[in-house]
Amino acid sequence: MNITVIGTGYVGLVTGACFSKMGNKVYCVDIDEQKIENLKNGILPIFEPHLGTIVINSQEKGDLIFTTQIKEALDNTDIVFIAVGTPMSEDGSANLDYIFSAATDIANNITHDSLVVIKSTVPIGTGFKVKRHIEEILDENKSNVKIEIASNPEFLKEGRAIEDCMHPDRVVIGAETEEVFETLKDLYSSFVLNHDRFILMDVKSSEMTKYVANAMLATKISFMNEIANICEVTGADVQKVRLGIGSDRRIGYDFIYAGCGYGGSCFPKDVQALINTSQSHGYEPEILAHVEIVNKRQKLVLVKKITDRFGEDLTGMTFGVWGLAFKPGTDDVREATSLVVISELIKRGAKIKTYDSQATEEFKRAIDDECLDSIEFMDNRYDAIDGCDALILITEWKEFRYPDFKELSERMNQRIIFDGRNIYDKKIKNQGFELYQIGC
Repeated sequence: MNITVIGTGYVGLVTGACFSKMGNKVYCVDIDEQKIENLKNGILPIFEPHLGTIVINSQEKGDLIFTTQIKEALDNTDIVFIAVGTPMSEDGSANLDYIFSAATDIANNITHDSLVVIKSTVPIGTGFKVKRHIEEILDENKSNVKIEIASNPEFLKEGRAIEDCMHPDRVVIGAETEEVFETLKDLYSSFVLNHDRFILMDVKSSEMTKYVANAMLATKISFMNEIANICEVTGADVQKVRLGIGSDRRIGYDFIYAGCGYGGSCFPKDVQALINTSQSHGYEPEILAHVEIVNKRQKLVLVKKITDRFGEDLTGMTFGVWGLAFKPGTDDVREATSLVVISELIKRGAKIKTYDSQATEEFKRAIDDECLDSIEFMDNRYDAIDGCDALILITEWKEFRYPDFKELSERMNQRIIFDGRNIYDKKIKNQGFELYQIGC
């Protein structure tokens, strides 16, 4: 099939690349000329394992075309995916400016009947608003073009996005007609050999499904972090509690690991957007509101442990921080715990040495400029703890799981570890380390 994907951010680029890998001809459209030029040269705006190889190979085969010319793309395709960003507005609602800008461009450039599929995460009812918006412009332009609208939310995990796209757990399709369902099922047939993985529904339910999926996962994380804090004040061990409840098949082990808070581009934004949508319809979602409250508080747990150990004045102290990305496998630092912890320590007079294999440059752009003078970015994990008073583990990259504790002992001023992801065995205390974890 011939496809247009509008937006070459995380979702658009992964989606377009994976469709092209399966032999479809894909036009990826973006208004950012420099980004398009970089992509043509194999320079990606994000880090995602295996994505670069697919982008380069598909371009060489002529199956993936990057362009700023939307008319060129629309003239040669019948299915148009909108995959632009929907950032959070100041009031917590999803900002749909990019969505309607894309819809306007479609309406002003489309010349034949087409299917418009919204891949972006959007509030319930957006699909029909987009359809009306396009149809109004088509009417103004005296065009006879007809469009169909569909919702096809993404469920990609950063760091595993290619795997998730090529081998999806499910493909959710929201549409109004059987013809649209069949068109999208045909498109995804090469990804989904088991047709039971197609979940067909109305457009509004499809839009809601994406929000609920992320809100549910965020709720599990905040719930377990709340339990970890209760364990800590009562003397229980959240690691053992996790094993005790995870063995129940109704609960399972996924997303019940205590830690120092979630981040990223999805969970914080989507939870807040669902809260805003609920409130705009006169319903107060109390559980969702507290999911966010708990998460914001959890990002300060490491700071409290550090100040409990060393006091509020950290002047003259240096901390080594391992991990800046909000999770392993990505360079994304949006809403990352590292931003909160490092800023708070610097406010108290501390100096920071830090290392992350992928996220350093993104972190430099995200952190307040006044903090940069107090941070030294290192090229390997051991240099980041050289002469430090404590190690702070924030992102559980694999290379951090089994460090050489003898080398840590030799390089650090004090043998103190604040483990924000509970990845270290308590046996390291036998080697003379003080170990502070979450909920145990």
